[in-house]
Amino acid sequence: MTKIYQDIKSTLSCVKNGHTLMVGGFGLIGAPLTLIDGLTKKDVVGLTIISNNLGEKGKGLGALLSQKKIKKAIGSYFTSNRDVGDAYQRGEIELELLPQGTLSESMRAGGAGIGGYYTKTGVGTELAKGKEEREINGIKYIFEPAIRADVALIRAWKADTLGNLVYYKTARNFNPLMATAADIVIAEVDEIVEPGELSPEEIVTPHLFVDHIIKAQKVLTKEGVIAYA
Repeated sequence: MTKIYQDIKSTLSCVKNGHTLMVGGFGLIGAPLTLIDGLTKKDVVGLTIISNNLGEKGKGLGALLSQKKIKKAIGSYFTSNRDVGDAYQRGEIELELLPQGTLSESMRAGGAGIGGYYTKTGVGTELAKGKEEREINGIKYIFEPAIRADVALIRAWKADTLGNLVYYKTARNFNPLMATAADIVIAEVDEIVEPGELSPEEIVTPHLFVDHIIKAQKVLTKEGVIAYA
């Protein structure tokens, strides 16, 4: 069966109420803007979003937040969107803050089949409250569980029709990690080529991790404006 989808609605049919989603991006860079836009048009609520941040005001995941479709967010940098703090103060959203390295390692552990790991990051801070603490070689660590999701929405530069992915510079960010740590992976890409057209050395995410591929319809311009491709 082909992994290539032409219709956003069909691509996102696997996303259900209450699902946990990993969404790539650092701000709007490397974010799957077409797929996020599709979610704003889908009748789905109670989502838990795992992402570095929740976009910007009215942009990217910020648009999904304004629709009150997000129940909880797990990430590192929510202050890029003032709406997140306002929604939290009103009790409309739960937030779980993880240091950026911890967020990355928790996703990596989830993709590697590891239940969790011990880290020094966060020891003695508010972030360590309620977490298991252990001393190893005289150093205190806290336990962080691995993170997985029902669906990962990621952004790549190129894909072949098998699902092998290549990323573009810093737009790579969290996307490859997320591709390993979800039950279903949907990749939004700029270009789709035939097998053999991508150099094996440049492929970062092998096709076995990717379930659906869709061509990007919305892109981020150099001026920071979301526009049609």
